[in-house]
Amino acid sequence: MSGRREEMLKEMGLWPLWRLRRDAAGEAAPETAVAPDPQPDTVREPARHDPRTMSLEPRATNHEPRATGTDDRRARIMRMDWAELKARVAGCTDCPLHAKRNKTVFGVGDENADWLFVGEGPGADEDAQGEPFVGQAGKLLDNMLAAIKLKRGDNVYIANVVKCRPPGNRNPEPKEALACEPYLHRQIELIRPRLIVALGKVAVVNLLAREASIASLRGRIHEYRGIPLVVTYHPAYLLRNLPDKAKAWADLCFAVDTMRDLQSGTTAAT
Repeated sequence: MSGRREEMLKEMGLWPLWRLRRDAAGEAAPETAVAPDPQPDTVREPARHDPRTMSLEPRATNHEPRATGTDDRRARIMRMDWAELKARVAGCTDCPLHAKRNKTVFGVGDENADWLFVGEGPGADEDAQGEPFVGQAGKLLDNMLAAIKLKRGDNVYIANVVKCRPPGNRNPEPKEALACEPYLHRQIELIRPRLIVALGKVAVVNLLAREASIASLRGRIHEYRGIPLVVTYHPAYLLRNLPDKAKAWADLCFAVDTMRDLQSGTTAAT
């Protein structure tokens, strides 16, 4: 090896590698064997783990963290307009719920509404029609809205935590709610409601990101990303527990008072 090549290897930090390879072979290694990779930042690491779980993407350059697939998906969804978001939900296969659905249930109502009501997930009637709250629970919700001088589609938007029906009307599993979370977040960003009414524990847990009972959260103003949020029972629960309708009525009156204060600029989340 020429002295010049030896100096170059030392400057690049490759001289020890060349020495090791030469000593292991018992002779001088070919000079081409130590040529530096012209694109070191795009070389993939050796497959030390299960190859089915490894990313095949190049490593990030310039020391910037590479976003995960989940982050990329969320970022794309958060840039969508209404038409793109509806199309994305209609074709979604990102969680197991899609396998047995009849129709996705995107949401319905005034896309510039002051009021946003969020439930947990579609039931059988909603899965058949593609609209939230159309069964017996939907009729009760419509009556609840009428009681406070509101109606579906008029300054009101209705959505769910998940867009596909869980089998047997069970509660959505955390991974299912997580898969649908960006859709609901984007809906809320596009609507920009003045007030969110969370209907039932599943909606409360997912919007407030904490475990708590409805009883412990009622009668107070909470917050979802800067938007005031109040809590009440899900209409399906009220159909099974008629005495709690009086509590739900009190919650609706509290929501009306909260909206009035919001409109006058006197309300703050607690």
